[in-house]
Amino acid sequence: MNICLSCLVSDHSSAAQSVCCVTNSLVSVLAMGGGKCLLLLPGFLLLVTCQQKPKVTMLPDLKTIFFGDRFYLICNSDAVSVKWFLNGTEQEFRGKKLKIPAAGSKTSGLYVCESNGQKSEDFTIQAHEYTPIASLILSTGQPVMEKKGSVILTLVNDDGIGGWNCWVFRGETTKLIKLNVRNDSVSVSFQPNSLSVPETIFWCSDKTRKYRSNQITIRTTEKRVSLEMYPFPALDGDKLTLRCLVWGTNHVSNAEFFKDNSSIQSVDGSTYEIKQAKESEGGNYRCRAKFRYEDQTLQTPHILYSDDQEVLVQEQPLRAKLTENGECSCPSCAGGMSHRFYKHNGVSWTMLGSNWKLDSTGTYQCRFVMDSMRTLPSSSFDYGEPANKNQFNIVIIIIIAALILVVSGIFLVIHGKRRNSRSGNNTIDAHYEEVALKTRGDEKYETLAKAKESEYDTINPEASGEQRKGGEYEALKKEGMQEGVYHSLQAHGGDEGYEALKKEGMQEGVYHSVQVHGAAGGDGGYEALKREGIKGDDYQTLET
Repeated sequence: MNICLSCLVSDHSSAAQSVCCVTNSLVSVLAMGGGKCLLLLPGFLLLVTCQQKPKVTMLPDLKTIFFGDRFYLICNSDAVSVKWFLNGTEQEFRGKKLKIPAAGSKTSGLYVCESNGQKSEDFTIQAHEYTPIASLILSTGQPVMEKKGSVILTLVNDDGIGGWNCWVFRGETTKLIKLNVRNDSVSVSFQPNSLSVPETIFWCSDKTRKYRSNQITIRTTEKRVSLEMYPFPALDGDKLTLRCLVWGTNHVSNAEFFKDNSSIQSVDGSTYEIKQAKESEGGNYRCRAKFRYEDQTLQTPHILYSDDQEVLVQEQPLRAKLTENGECSCPSCAGGMSHRFYKHNGVSWTMLGSNWKLDSTGTYQCRFVMDSMRTLPSSSFDYGEPANKNQFNIVIIIIIAALILVVSGIFLVIHGKRRNSRSGNNTIDAHYEEVALKTRGDEKYETLAKAKESEYDTINPEASGEQRKGGEYEALKKEGMQEGVYHSLQAHGGDEGYEALKKEGMQEGVYHSVQVHGAAGGDGGYEALKREGIKGDDYQTLET
């Protein structure tokens, strides 16, 4: 029995030694002929299996790690409970899959996993405080997409992308996305397959996988509301913008944002900004949107919540600096790095090279580059603008604002007069100033002469389709008129007149409207003319 137990308690550091222990123990047992020790054989073999040393692997497998990279460390062990250690310090997380959401200086070091009392070999993570040599950009889509949706990505490398391909990591599987590009190409756009899992990671590299781009992580949701992060992940000290978006509409009247289930901000619209984000402000965020669809007939708005999303605020990679004298510097950068200038062309940035000097008006940036990595670009700098540009812009804005105020005042005065002229308390004089006759020659308008007190309202002398010949009307004499008939008004030079108005059926004290032959407007007529206050026996001439 002592021989069997001595093997069980011995410290074996490898699977080979464990197998050797089993072999030696079995030989000893058989040599002794001890039946009791054979009873320990099944449990002994199981103990050997459980005591196999665990091993740490990384998914996806990245040869070089940069600030902001997202990956998982896997402890290859059958044990349910796994402990993790970083630089000898035990971590709170328990599980076989340890997530590194954004690599940085705090996540660099030696990782060890432990299961069943056995510890793995050290696994080294060293995150470079630079960015990869190439850029992968989300051209179309959002950081959070509908399930089965798709995005368009663009790969850009100043040194060319000939021979480059891209990779996609879904679940625990990494697959190749083959690109068809020319050797002299510096950019290419492509559309991967639809998004089918909660999280998908994209990146690109050359054949050697030494040179690569940054990662793009796309998440999916089955809800109509999604929380979006711009930029993603956010950098410590930079602005972080969160948006509460609704598929199918942009009519979001109100959005409330939550962090770790606690409300932090309610805003009109859909956007919440943190001007200078800190690492401590990272966490699980979600939002509640109050919105309407454009063709919605119901008055009550919809109120829906998004999924929880992990918002990261990571450490800043090294950034170059561009001075007003056109000098690019990076005091913390490694030796042997060169710098490049870039000029904004209205849409993107055009590389100018390292020997270029500021000599023309424009917006510029610079960055330091070495082999497979580079710094963040410097802040933008406007060169060659006149010193008094801002003052000139202010003067222009003031002049424009003054002109707008003057025009608005004139419009309000005219509009007010028109409203007063159309009110129920208008005088006859105001009414006649409002209505005008259009003369056919010069396309100008004349004001009707004011009528005398108690005379008829204006009659428009132009019948549709009929041209005026003389421009005046004769006075209508009462003599010679048949009883009960008022004869038509005849225009000078006109071939057609107005039909006679019959007296029968007229109300006492009212002369009914005159209907023009062929007038546009069909059966429309003129308003009834009141008889009260009419002078003598003559009907006054209408003046043009």
